[in-house]
Amino acid sequence: MPTKRDYYDILGVSKNATSEEIKKAYRRKALEYHPDRNKAKDAEEQFKEVNEAYEVLSDAKKKEAYDRFGHAAFEPGAGFAGGPFTGFAGQTHRAGPFTYTYYSSGGSPFDGLDFGGFSDPFEIFESFFGGASPFRREAPKPRYGLTIDFMDAVKGAEKTVRIDGKEHKIKIPPGADDGTRLRFKEFDVTIDVRPHTTFRRDGVDIFINHEIPFTLAALGGDTNIPTVDGNIKIKIRPGTQPGTTVRLRGKGIHYLHSTGRGDQYIRIVIKIPEKLSPQQKSLLQQLQEVDQT
Repeated sequence: MPTKRDYYDILGVSKNATSEEIKKAYRRKALEYHPDRNKAKDAEEQFKEVNEAYEVLSDAKKKEAYDRFGHAAFEPGAGFAGGPFTGFAGQTHRAGPFTYTYYSSGGSPFDGLDFGGFSDPFEIFESFFGGASPFRREAPKPRYGLTIDFMDAVKGAEKTVRIDGKEHKIKIPPGADDGTRLRFKEFDVTIDVRPHTTFRRDGVDIFINHEIPFTLAALGGDTNIPTVDGNIKIKIRPGTQPGTTVRLRGKGIHYLHSTGRGDQYIRIVIKIPEKLSPQQKSLLQQLQEVDQT
């Protein structure tokens, strides 16, 4: 019997990862290995592993059992005998060349399971590939795309749109991102965020490159840094090297539908003057002479 891979390794997170980090990792891995997108021979198996790992690590009791006993916690005779889907009746579905089996205790085949914010793992079809999941029987609701500015996604906003001749107010929650879906009774709206000229986003964290003069890097001093809340002043240490990264805690993006914020990371870029005045050249030559003594 082959050895099962560690669930944390499958999702690429540490044992100290928060539930939000686990959910974020699941979404990223599910997208990476989804057989409708990844044509590798082992994509289907890895997709199943990702869902199995998340089903355990997203459940506080199962995660606790797994942390204590590993995979043995889900073997026959253990507290979660039969694996993470114990007590669930399997249902097999087929889409093209792929066959999937998922499990249910009755009612919806995915009752009681949390798939990283999706109602079931095949909602990934809809969220990432723009089409309805082939496993749904009901007709999909109309879906509309709404393009918003970066700061509207960060701060939240209210937009008025016209759909089928009627005006609707669309409330954008703080922390919305590309692919965020807003559900309404008659339709869904998927958010598309325009890129920003200064800020680059990764999840709830923000990254920027910040240019400072050579003299400031060498001597140290203050510099103004742009953030989504406005400019703030930070101190540059004397002798700062190119590529130095500064972290501003809590200056990132709000967690969607949750408290807390990510961080902002500043990568220091040192500007070297292309042309020097005679005085600047003289001073640098003096510095060079001192360095060589």
